[in-house]
Amino acid sequence: MTISQARKFALSELKFSPSPILDADVILKWILKCDQTFILFHSETELSEPQKNIFCSSIEKRKTGLPVAYITGIKEFFGYDFEVDKNVLIPKPDTELLVENAVNFIEEKFHAASDCKILSVCDMCSGSGCVGISILKFIEEKKIIPKSLLPKIIFADISKKTLDIAKKNSLRLLSEFAFEKTVFVQSNLFENLGQSRNGLFDVIVSNPPYIPYSQTVELLKDGRSEPSLALCGDIDLNGNLTNFDDGLEIIRNLIFQSVDFLNPGGILILETGEYNAFQTKKIMEDSEFKDVKIYKDLEGQFRNVSGILA
Repeated sequence: MTISQARKFALSELKFSPSPILDADVILKWILKCDQTFILFHSETELSEPQKNIFCSSIEKRKTGLPVAYITGIKEFFGYDFEVDKNVLIPKPDTELLVENAVNFIEEKFHAASDCKILSVCDMCSGSGCVGISILKFIEEKKIIPKSLLPKIIFADISKKTLDIAKKNSLRLLSEFAFEKTVFVQSNLFENLGQSRNGLFDVIVSNPPYIPYSQTVELLKDGRSEPSLALCGDIDLNGNLTNFDDGLEIIRNLIFQSVDFLNPGGILILETGEYNAFQTKKIMEDSEFKDVKIYKDLEGQFRNVSGILA
């Protein structure tokens, strides 16, 4: 089987997929350890028998609805390759907006301060760690602030298996100096992050579960195998399903608790669904947040909500 034949095979087999050729190319690049240019300009290259078997097996898995990222174990986000498995949500391009907004605020906050303070950041519901790691790595690589004053980042998630993935990605992607700036805490929101009203953080950034329960059930019918824990936003602090079906229960609790953990003038930046962004804005405004803003993603959907603690 050549690369060309492999792509044609995927096209014929993955009839349900909206992007069969892209699926095939990502799998081929993973198997062959090559880039897209090689795929395009070496179409007659023969796959070895083991490579062919892995490719065909991967296509069979994809036919069940399993995302390509869970097949290869890798997903690109913000230009970096993150390891993923079924314990974590697959990073989505829309979430890169969360990184951009956090970096912009950190840069502004740092340059506005007069004391060269090292800022403290919390990546709440951190999942694979893609948001917090990208923030720290990008700031260091682009020299946005002096290396000696890189922010500290706490990664918090309710799942230990998820935190293990985040730590693994941090070790692999961050410099030794940047990794020393990270802490990983298993916690139900802020439960294990210290006493309230301490003002622990200058920035809290989060891509929490925000999908209504009914929509979560429908989404998972396609075999994507993403953890419902990382999707459904209608779970209360005791782990019970609420009756709201608006995807906002976790966001409500996160916003209320953030008031106790942000320094005055600190920012909370959340990813939301386009269907509940304005409700999230209202919840922030009804708490102690000012200058609450909504940001659109690249597709023009309402995606981030931010507020400054008064």
